[in-house]
Amino acid sequence: MAANPPLPPVKGRGAPLNRESARFNLPVREADGEWLDQRSAIDDDPPPLRTTVTIEHPRSIISRNTSPDLPFDQSINAYRGCEHGCIYCYARPTHAWLDLSPGLDFESRLFAKPDAAKLLRATLRKPGYVPQVIALGTNTDPYQPIEGEYRITRSILEVCLEARNPVSITTKSDRVLGDLGLLTEMARHDLVAIALSVTSLDGAMARTLEPRAATPRKRLAAIRALAEAGVPVHINVSPVIPAITDHEIEALVAAGAEAGALSASYIPVRLPHEVAPLFRAWLDAHFPDRAAKVMAIIQQMRGGRDNDPDFGSRMRGIGPWADLIRTRFRLAVKRAGLNQHKWLLQTANFRPPADGMQGELF
Repeated sequence: MAANPPLPPVKGRGAPLNRESARFNLPVREADGEWLDQRSAIDDDPPPLRTTVTIEHPRSIISRNTSPDLPFDQSINAYRGCEHGCIYCYARPTHAWLDLSPGLDFESRLFAKPDAAKLLRATLRKPGYVPQVIALGTNTDPYQPIEGEYRITRSILEVCLEARNPVSITTKSDRVLGDLGLLTEMARHDLVAIALSVTSLDGAMARTLEPRAATPRKRLAAIRALAEAGVPVHINVSPVIPAITDHEIEALVAAGAEAGALSASYIPVRLPHEVAPLFRAWLDAHFPDRAAKVMAIIQQMRGGRDNDPDFGSRMRGIGPWADLIRTRFRLAVKRAGLNQHKWLLQTANFRPPADGMQGELF
């Protein structure tokens, strides 16, 4: 019996599938194929997949982390889901908790938390709060497209500046430059450091991997603008995908250094839970000539599995391929003169923010 042909990509989106998770025994939804066939016959193409945003009102906003291989203890995610649509995103499985698909639902059915700054202000005012770095962008991008409308990330930064509580930001978007004035002021007080993720210098490759994220050129320009403004900036070459993007390691590190990044890091691609079948379908759709090779190398780095969930090794990989990537990256960083300085964010000047929605910024 012939294998099923790969599904065609959805225009402007990353995931070729929208299957529900089977981890929680949730009921499976199926599209009415007859209706879709009729619609396609009339319109030639299926209707575009539109982004929807649901307002969420959580009771708390800071998430605590106890993982020994992550460099932060607390984080804030202003949004659930991410419109960037990165096929490899390790946060996709979190949508299964909402009875939604980690596939197309994750990148088109988003949730926003407009009360985030108010909740943060209340948390920072608690007598028992111990000031430490708050990480933004650990699950979904704080500067994804809907930030332009909701401005939740900016409101969080305003509270952190007022309270003198340091923040680290990870993003793939040059929208971070919309807050450059605020970030520059935070940098004057050693309150912020920013990591720009750049996975490829090839625009076509980036569009395939991360269809609604900023182009590589714009991300490097953002690194340059931040560095010139005195904001500590880091290039995150993550994920490294063998036989897809690993040939660019040296060029990416050099480009980040030339743009003004002070440091660099990388993580081999991770495929937890529902990400693995999504990534396999993506390979079949875009790289059928090397899909088997890519997965074979990934499994070599992950102890024979699609994913290794173990602390430590999950961020590094194991075996000869992982060792080769690690060595190449280390040499590239050394040649570029990066990682000579540590990010030193200050908590000594922390002060509880004013009561109420507004307070002094400076």
